[in-house]
Amino acid sequence: MATIVAYEDFDAAADCEAIHGAMDGLGTDEDVITGIISQRSNDQRQEMKAQYATMFGEELVDALKNELGGKYEDVVLALFKPIAEYDAWCLHEAIHGGGTDEKCIIEILVSRTNEEIEAIKEAYAAHEADLLEDLQGDLGGNFGKLMYSLAQGTREDCCDVDDGKAHEEAQALFDAGEGSWGTEESRFNVVLANRSFNQIILTLEAYEEISEKTLEEAIKGEFSGDLEEGMLAIVKCAKDRTAYFAERLYKTMKGAGTDDQSLIRLMVSRSEKDLADIKAVFENMYEQTLDAFIEDDCNGDYKKLLILICHGNA
Repeated sequence: MATIVAYEDFDAAADCEAIHGAMDGLGTDEDVITGIISQRSNDQRQEMKAQYATMFGEELVDALKNELGGKYEDVVLALFKPIAEYDAWCLHEAIHGGGTDEKCIIEILVSRTNEEIEAIKEAYAAHEADLLEDLQGDLGGNFGKLMYSLAQGTREDCCDVDDGKAHEEAQALFDAGEGSWGTEESRFNVVLANRSFNQIILTLEAYEEISEKTLEEAIKGEFSGDLEEGMLAIVKCAKDRTAYFAERLYKTMKGAGTDDQSLIRLMVSRSEKDLADIKAVFENMYEQTLDAFIEDDCNGDYKKLLILICHGNA
């Protein structure tokens, strides 16, 4: 369940008038901007962009950039990007920004459907770049191979599962990892990057029958660094994608400092998909609401906007 759905009484012209008025003259009324954009769907925000350009002779996003700043501006601009375009932009920043943001790359490529990945690759081309080529050029080793495999967007997605195949591949994973000297990483890549999540669940169960460990424990023992993180993310998404996102949100705010970039990405990208479900799982897992975490960790208009996205209009 999403937190944000299409607003029933949507009037693009009226919204544009209100936002323009909030930016006109001295100072900016951020509360007006926040109240409108947090209650509109992404499709409706795209209509607002087109309407604003017609009404006022400039791009709405450009006008907002001139008036806003800081992390609040980052959330506002993220909300005005079409969904696939926003994922593509995040990946481009993760690869071409200052250093490589492996956590962002893992999160997006592991959790998106085949159709979503195809849309992301098309949107990525707007940056005059090719996602697959950029992944190959920026990521190395077996982690790079795993991400490249995921970016193909060809994971099996049928509902049918094969118990015999699960046992066969669980044995192959055991033989490639803890059952031998050294580790055959490619065997893990074949199973984790290609099989449907339902099939992976069966393989996890079969692995526990073969080994004294869970597959997660085996991965932690055999791998390290980004490759370990990527493989564990796949297993977590296969078991419970909602819990995976709840954990990711928790880690953006737990401890010293806040990973604002990841927090914004998670809140915006899940708001029209499953953020309501994530909120419920988050509270169950951490015995505190997501709202309360944001309240304690963020401030100002940035905090207000995130909380309104969290509450939504659904």
